[in-house]
Amino acid sequence: MKNFLKEIEIAKNNLKKVVKKTPLELCERLSKKYQANIYFKREDLQKVRSFKIRGAFNKISHLTDEERKKGVVTASAGNHAQGVAFSCSYLKIKGTIFMPKTTPLQKISRVKYFGENYIQVVLEGESYDEAYFLAKEYAKKTNSIYIHAFDDEKVIAGQATIGEEIYEQLNGAIDYVIVPIGGGGLISGISLSLKSKNKNIKVVGVESKGTQSMNLALKNNSPISLESIDPFCDGIAVKKVGLINYEITKKFVDKTLLVEEGKIATEMIDLFQNEGIVIEPSSATTIAALDFLEKEIKGKIVVCVVSGGNFDLLRYPEILEKSLVYQGLKHYFLIEFAQKPGQLKKFVNNILGPNDDIVLFEYIKKNNKEKGPALVGIELSDKNDFDKIIKNLKKHQFNYQIISSNDLLYKYLIL
Repeated sequence: MKNFLKEIEIAKNNLKKVVKKTPLELCERLSKKYQANIYFKREDLQKVRSFKIRGAFNKISHLTDEERKKGVVTASAGNHAQGVAFSCSYLKIKGTIFMPKTTPLQKISRVKYFGENYIQVVLEGESYDEAYFLAKEYAKKTNSIYIHAFDDEKVIAGQATIGEEIYEQLNGAIDYVIVPIGGGGLISGISLSLKSKNKNIKVVGVESKGTQSMNLALKNNSPISLESIDPFCDGIAVKKVGLINYEITKKFVDKTLLVEEGKIATEMIDLFQNEGIVIEPSSATTIAALDFLEKEIKGKIVVCVVSGGNFDLLRYPEILEKSLVYQGLKHYFLIEFAQKPGQLKKFVNNILGPNDDIVLFEYIKKNNKEKGPALVGIELSDKNDFDKIIKNLKKHQFNYQIISSNDLLYKYLIL
């Protein structure tokens, strides 16, 4: 613990020249909703639009001259890659960055921008973990220095400076700090920093349901590798948390929460429409977690760490889709229609409410059959209209099948 606190102090001085002391902003809308003081720690306003610059620069700047000559290698889904790319360019060190093939183009282009002539990007693997394995092999082969995204003391110390800033900005008057969890570097650093100052500060970690590697590690008393993860929250899509990170989290983090991807999408949209803030899915996990803490945070001072804003706007239709489905405002059906004139008119007049809308209708007429199925998407003005639609389908004898968002058919046809 003492060694870590010393590392954090060194990191604070080391990062002054490159890291922005990000603002702590009071969100009036959420403060009113939860009857608490809800603050956003705006790490999305860093030069690379995420907190990752802190850990990456702190680690790389500590390399010896001999190590710098060897060059660095890392793997990242995007944000750590940008931190490494910026650090390599700033320190004039050659670097190779492995990124999953699924990485959004926006993040790839930003990595290349920050790295200028000092880094090369290699797109390999379907997930962070696959890219990590390939990057480690490459580092071994080329005798380069591997820069871990989270399981490293100097990286953790760099991320810990966020906790130092939060404490200073609120003069120590903090009740809760909510932090997203990917590999565990961010929550390790913040919890170390804050708990060393006041053990009564509650540190809460948040994962999406599709990326719950830390939650399962804590349940199993050891980091374990998930068989699969949902890439929706790409910034925290890690199959296995770091060992150092797990040990620190187990000791200093008060609780971990899981939030649904649809809830995360809804918070992203609400934040954009109300505060004009564009953030990535992993950042919205902390805001989505507030509902689970509503009773205990009443009257408290709460900080949500907004970890990054590297969001590709091409993903907006996906975000909107997930949000509407989560809220019960969008539903998909396979509905059997008699192959004769007037059936669609019958459906519209007798099944839908006055403010409901057909947003998808796919049907191929099959002349040799009396009936044929159609894929129908319906957007509701009120989620309670769903029960009315089901009642009307039965009343007018339409044979139907509800397509759940968990069905393979849904994933194949809709997203």
